[in-house]
Amino acid sequence: MKILVLGAGNMGSWFVETLCLDHEVGVFDLDKSKLKYFFQTHRFVSYDEIQKFQPDLLINAVSLQYTFEAFEAVMPFLPETCIISDITSVKNGLPQYYKDKGKRYVSTHPMFGPTFANVKELSSQNAIIIKEGDEEGKTFFRDFYSSLNLNIYDYSFEEHDETISYSLSIPFSSTLVFAACMKHQEAPGTTFKKHLTIAKGLMSENDYLLSEILLSPYTLTQVENIKNKLEFLIEMIREKDTASLHKFFAEIRDNIGE
Repeated sequence: MKILVLGAGNMGSWFVETLCLDHEVGVFDLDKSKLKYFFQTHRFVSYDEIQKFQPDLLINAVSLQYTFEAFEAVMPFLPETCIISDITSVKNGLPQYYKDKGKRYVSTHPMFGPTFANVKELSSQNAIIIKEGDEEGKTFFRDFYSSLNLNIYDYSFEEHDETISYSLSIPFSSTLVFAACMKHQEAPGTTFKKHLTIAKGLMSENDYLLSEILLSPYTLTQVENIKNKLEFLIEMIREKDTASLHKFFAEIRDNIGE
């Protein structure tokens, strides 16, 4: 299969390097300096070259805020039969966009990245394939993700954004609060160091991605739940209520399967 990857960032590069072993792959990025380290790959610097390549599948891997812009720029140079796809972590606006374009499409979300995951060992990582979309496209990504031993889940667009809001907004919000309250320590403990590593990883992410997750229509309920639990914790601390704290700890251990 001829595959074109738009965007040579962290995830785009990973797709290029992984797929080029079994497919004819081309990569395009407006920043030409990002293309010089790819091997066994066509490196495109113009849309005319993309048109000559005639890809069967387009994987849009640009940063979230440029997803629609990148689609619009490349669309006139794609063959009618080309399946277009995205890997965004927030699908807001994409269902209507795909409907309006009337092209074959597939939408997935590899739920890992180089910030935290070991991309050479992905058996503990997950990927979502959106139920709506082209069957051939979904089959391609299912086979590809399965070959990497990823755990695959099938969600609708709405189910995806609701799930991602839960799985990301809670740790994002909690980490942001931790980082907002922290101060420099000469001798931080192990737990503090682990939280600090997570906070640094989170803040290395794109601001647009962070804000899109937090501004999802499903996020407010999750953050309000954090606020309620924190207020409950504050009250127990204020009252020095050891018995209630122990009960709270037991509930938490049950929540996390301990």
